[in-house]
This record gives sequence, structure tokens and C-alpha cells, in this order.
Amino acid sequence: MMPRSTRLIASFAAAAVFISANSALANPQMVVDVRTGRVIAHQDAFRKWYPASLTKLMTAYVTFKAMKAGRLGLDTPVTMSKKAADQPASKMYFKPGSKLTMDSALKLLLVKSANDVAVAIAETVGGSLDEFIVMMNAEAGRLGMGSTRFINPHGLPGKGQYTTARDLAVLALHLKREFPEYAGYFSLEGVSTGKKNYGNFNMLVGRFDGADGMKTGFICASGFNQVSSATRGGRTVVSIVLGSDSLAGRADDSADLLQQGLRAPLGQGVPLGSLAPYGDTATLNDISAEICNPKAAKVRSEGRDDAGRMIVKSPYIKERSRPPEYSFAGLIPGSEAVAAKTGKNEIANVPIPLPRPTF
Repeated sequence: MMPRSTRLIASFAAAAVFISANSALANPQMVVDVRTGRVIAHQDAFRKWYPASLTKLMTAYVTFKAMKAGRLGLDTPVTMSKKAADQPASKMYFKPGSKLTMDSALKLLLVKSANDVAVAIAETVGGSLDEFIVMMNAEAGRLGMGSTRFINPHGLPGKGQYTTARDLAVLALHLKREFPEYAGYFSLEGVSTGKKNYGNFNMLVGRFDGADGMKTGFICASGFNQVSSATRGGRTVVSIVLGSDSLAGRADDSADLLQQGLRAPLGQGVPLGSLAPYGDTATLNDISAEICNPKAAKVRSEGRDDAGRMIVKSPYIKERSRPPEYSFAGLIPGSEAVAAKTGKNEIANVPIPLPRPTF
């Protein structure tokens, strides 16, 4: 059977062409060449969608920009406030007052997708959660993400939070181009707090030739989302997949798109910035009914092998040849114990260790 991504409309002509989904369960997708910024293929790219944890890509962008400006560094302490600790899962369950370096916080943000860490980072970078959200939306506007709005730094659903595949492609390109020094955070195979190991939710890392990031996300309203990146022979492409029906489905779609992008003739396709809006650009799609129901859950459970692993169908995803490597992303030594005893956001006589990323 032809891989799903090859059935997308490929924009190999001088002008981009597209298809518009007729079903209620749309599946926006896009693949773009990072160097040229040209769109290789796209589908429903302007449909408004809940970003889920793909929101954390903008959280990372704002943080990277602050670090590049010298306002903070990888060894900057990030304090877990009560507001941060009270966030819903997925999270680390660190006690209020606990501290970690920005290096560890970014790893937990992008690999574990921890919502409590997202808020702690936001408060550290922005001075307050509200100010950080203002910064997120300001950057979205500056980058030309005209159909995107953020209300939090982690992606949990709420009124007024939305994006599109097109806008996420814009963000992914800027992350790749502006911050190559931080690219290693997106490609980590896993992180370890010293007490527990967490693998990357991105099923392509270590299993797709050239995969080097970036982020996954899921809520009922959005389905299974993924922004992916891969590099081969000096060429890098990014893919956007929104609204897949399972972990394996988003991995299959992402792999097929990346493969298509890496094989496409260099320089063909239309510039991302000149892709004209099409389809329904006003309605914020909510696919909760299709994704979070007993029948869909049963189908997903049947999509696992005897060992409980998701069964992928893309021929471009391979089995791991070795166990994943885990990069340390734990608390500053002693901080959790001090927080538990005093309830204060202070640490006395505890040195901040220099970060040692294992990229």
C-alpha cells in the first residue's frame, strides 16, 4: 500500500496545490525543507488545532532566546513554585521549593513533557507565568504565526489556545535555524532523574535514519500530534502531524513524511511564507469524540504486540539496535530535602553544578 504521506498533495510545481479533508476527523500534515523553507507536501495546513504539548516548542523558543541574550544560562536555577507543582500531569511531582538547573528543566520539558516543569521554566524566564505567556504570544506574532495563540506554556486545553500545522512549521524552522547550539535537547533518547528513567515519546529517535527531534503531544481534543525533524546528507526536513489516532499512527505518518521530504528534489516546492490559506481557517477543531471513546481505545490497545509495544507500519521505522541512552535531568542535590523540611524556596550551602549534557 502506498505510504500515507505520498498521498498528500506534493507542491513540486511552481505554485502550491492542496487537498482539503472532507471528513470530520481531519489530519493536518506538512513537510518542509529547513534550508530552503519550501513546502514539499501539505494537507489541511491552515486548520485551527489544539497544540497540546507541541506548545512546549514555543516555551523552549522563548527560553532559548533569553539564554542567547545572556539573561540566563544552563546553570540558572529553576525553582518549583506551588503553582508549578499544582499543574496536572504529565509532571515530575517535585515538591514546591525544589530546584533544578535550566539544563535539567529543558530536558524534562522536551523529553518527559512535564507540565509542572513548563510552568517553573516560564516563571523563571518571564518573572511570572502571565508575563511569560505574553512573551510567547509576542514571539508568535513576530514570527508570523498568525493563526496561533497561547494561554499557557504546556499545552493543556483551554479556551483561546490554538495553532495550525503551517504555524508549527514556521516555529520548527526558526528553532532549527536560530538555535543550532540547543538542537541536542530535541534528540535525547531519554532522561534520568537519578531515581527513574524516562524514554523519549518520539518513536522515531533511534529508529528512523537521521531522526533528530523534535516534540510530541496528546490531548483528547487534538489527538496525537508530532513535530519531527531528520537530517541526511546535509539536508534537514521537518514534518508536522496533527490529529493522528494513536502513538503509532503519528509515528508512521511522521516517518513517511520525513522520508518523502528527504527524497524530494532540492529546491522544489513553494516557500512556506507564500503558501496561501485554504479550507476552513476559522473553526477550532475538537476531535475528542473520535479519539477518546471506548471503541478507539480498544483499537489502540489491539495495536500493540505481545510485549505491549506499539506496532508501527511505516517501513522506515526500524527496531532499536541498542538500549536508549539516558541524560541526567535531576534536582540540584539537597534541594528537595531542604524544601520538604522548611517549605521555603531557599537552598543554603548547596552549589549549583555545571550542566553536563550528554548530547
